[in-house]
Amino acid sequence: MNFNEIKALDEGYVLQTYGRNQIAIDHGKGATLWDAGGKEYIDFTSGIGVCSLGYANETWARAVYDQAMKVGHISNLFYTEPYARLASKLVPAAGMSAVFFGNSGAEANEGMIKLARKYSYEKYGEGRAAIITLKNSFHGRTITTLKATGQDHFHEFFFPFTEGFRYAEANNMDSLLAAAGDDVCGVMMELIQGEGGVNPLEADYVRAVAELCAEKDWLLLIDEVQTGVGRTGTLFAYQQFGVQPDVATFAKGIAGGLPFGGFMVNEKCRNVLRAGDHGSTFGGNPVAAAAANVVLDTLSPDFLENVKEKGQYLRNGIAALKSSYVSGIRGMGLMIGVGVQGMSHRELKDRLMDEGLLCLTAGADTLRLLPPLVISKEEIERGLEIMARVMK
Repeated sequence: MNFNEIKALDEGYVLQTYGRNQIAIDHGKGATLWDAGGKEYIDFTSGIGVCSLGYANETWARAVYDQAMKVGHISNLFYTEPYARLASKLVPAAGMSAVFFGNSGAEANEGMIKLARKYSYEKYGEGRAAIITLKNSFHGRTITTLKATGQDHFHEFFFPFTEGFRYAEANNMDSLLAAAGDDVCGVMMELIQGEGGVNPLEADYVRAVAELCAEKDWLLLIDEVQTGVGRTGTLFAYQQFGVQPDVATFAKGIAGGLPFGGFMVNEKCRNVLRAGDHGSTFGGNPVAAAAANVVLDTLSPDFLENVKEKGQYLRNGIAALKSSYVSGIRGMGLMIGVGVQGMSHRELKDRLMDEGLLCLTAGADTLRLLPPLVISKEEIERGLEIMARVMK
C-alpha cells in the first residue's frame, strides 16, 4: 500500500487522537528506516525510546519467533520460563528485591502508586495516601497518572480525577517541604523529565529527597519508564544519582518493541502486594518476556559504556554545529534535549524530517533525541550532517 492508501484507512477507521507525521514507515535496519515510498531516514526517536535494539535485530526477532511457536500466551495462573529468567537477571542488576510485570509505563506507574498507598495504609492506617510529584513531570495517560503528572494542561476534560497528589518545583527542597504533610506516603519523580523538556534533576536534590523519604518513611518512587533500560548509559538512571529507590518503574525499551513494563521493589516493599491485590492479564507475556531477555542480555557493561560514549559524541557534534537555533544541550547517554530558538521546535522537527532525520519534541522549546541504543557512529554522523544542512 502507498502512503495515501494507508492514510485513508487511518482517517476512515481510527480515532484521530494523534498528530501523526505525514509518513508511513515500512521497514528498518539498525537505526535507519524507510517509508512506504522508499525514502530513507535516520531515526533519532526509536519509537519514543522503545526500539532499544533498533530494527531487524536478528537475535531479537528469532527469540520472538521461537517463543511464539511454543506458546504466545497462557496467563499468570501458570508459570512460564521467559518471565522467570528475566526477573532473575533484572532484579539483582537493579539492586532490588522483586518485580511485577505489566504492559506499559502508565500501568507500571499505577501499580507503583497502589503499592505506596497500601504500604502506608497497612503501617499507619487511613489518611496517609498523598503523593508528591514534580511540576513539569509526566507519568502517563490513565486518569490517575494524568493527575500524578505535574502539568496543568493534562488536568482538563476528564473530571473527576483521582485525588491525592500535590506538586513541588523540581530541584527546590523548600517547595517540596511546603507540599509535605502528615498525609504524605511517597514522593514520585523522573530523574530526567522527558516529556517536560529533557530536564535532568540535580544529583544533590535527588539525594536530599531520598534522605527525607527515609526520615519520614515516605516511599521513594522513581519513574524510569523513559530513562531506564540503558537509555542513560546505566541500566537505570538512579544508578548514576547515588540513590536506591523503594519502588522503580520501567517500560518502553525493556522488550525492544513489544508492549512490556513493570515495577521493582526493595526488600521493605516486597510483601506489600499479595495474591489478589494486583494483576495484569498480559503481564509477563512469554513472547514479550523472551524479547526482553534479549534486550537485557545485550546491555553488558561494555555496551552501556558505549551508550555513554555515543551520547557524548552526539552532544559534541550538535555543539560543534554552532547553530544560532540551538539554545542549549542537555541529557544523559542517548537521552538528549536540544533547546531551540529562532523557530518553533515543531517546525525544526518537520524540517529535519523532510531532509531525512526523525526527531521528537518535548516541552515548549526542546528537540528530543532518543536514538536506538545500537545506533552506529556512521548513522550519528549522517544525522549530524542533516542537522548541519537544516540548522546552518
